[in-house]
Amino acid sequence: MLMVQSATAQQNAPIAPIAPQAPTAPSAPPAPSVATPIVSLQLGTGGNDRENLSTAIQIVFVMTLLTLAPSLIMLMTSFTRIVIVLGFVRTALGVPSAPANQLLIGLSLFLTFFIMTPVWQDIQTNALDPYMAEQINSDVAIDKAIEPIRTFMLRQTRPSEVDFFLDLAGMGRTEVTDLPMRVVLPAFVVSELRTAFQMGFLIFIPFLVIDFLVASTLMSMGMMMMPPTMVALPLKLLLFVLVDGWQLVVRSLVQSFAG
Repeated sequence: MLMVQSATAQQNAPIAPIAPQAPTAPSAPPAPSVATPIVSLQLGTGGNDRENLSTAIQIVFVMTLLTLAPSLIMLMTSFTRIVIVLGFVRTALGVPSAPANQLLIGLSLFLTFFIMTPVWQDIQTNALDPYMAEQINSDVAIDKAIEPIRTFMLRQTRPSEVDFFLDLAGMGRTEVTDLPMRVVLPAFVVSELRTAFQMGFLIFIPFLVIDFLVASTLMSMGMMMMPPTMVALPLKLLLFVLVDGWQLVVRSLVQSFAG
């Protein structure tokens, strides 16, 4: 009887309320799948493999030529002789920082463009314009572009320098028209260095005379503690200005390429 009453009491007991659950955050929608694009680079639009390889070689050659353009301007034009002579002028004056290097290089570049203008015009007329008009192919255009530069370099190169590099290359007597560029280019550079140093020697002579006169004068006056360079520098500048030295130097440089 007691068991029945306890069971009945359990059934009649109130049920505790269930605590509400915290709302869950909405889940983010799945990201749409994006297909990874496949990038492929093909040289040429069809044709055989030899044509594609030729196009790739031409692209590499053009990129290499653009990288070596500053060196070509320096070595295959009048820039080498001009910049060396202007450097000798600055050293002979005794002012190593005036004019600045940037000014000397800029003046050398402008003089190079001035001297090489006939060569550039010849290249544009005989090589660049026909190539842009699709009258000649790239091989013929390169040959026609190299010929004026080659003629300019041979005109400024001493025959002894050409013979020297022909001997180093193991080549005998060769006609001027058959000389390879691997002989013409180093012979031209060495010849330009020799000419520039000869011009530099002639530039040093008047300034060296001023140094001797100033040093001997100071010694005769017993002013041995006075630095000769301090007295000679204004005299050098005065002489250089009176004779219009920059015009003489530039004229000599331009006329040296006329022969």
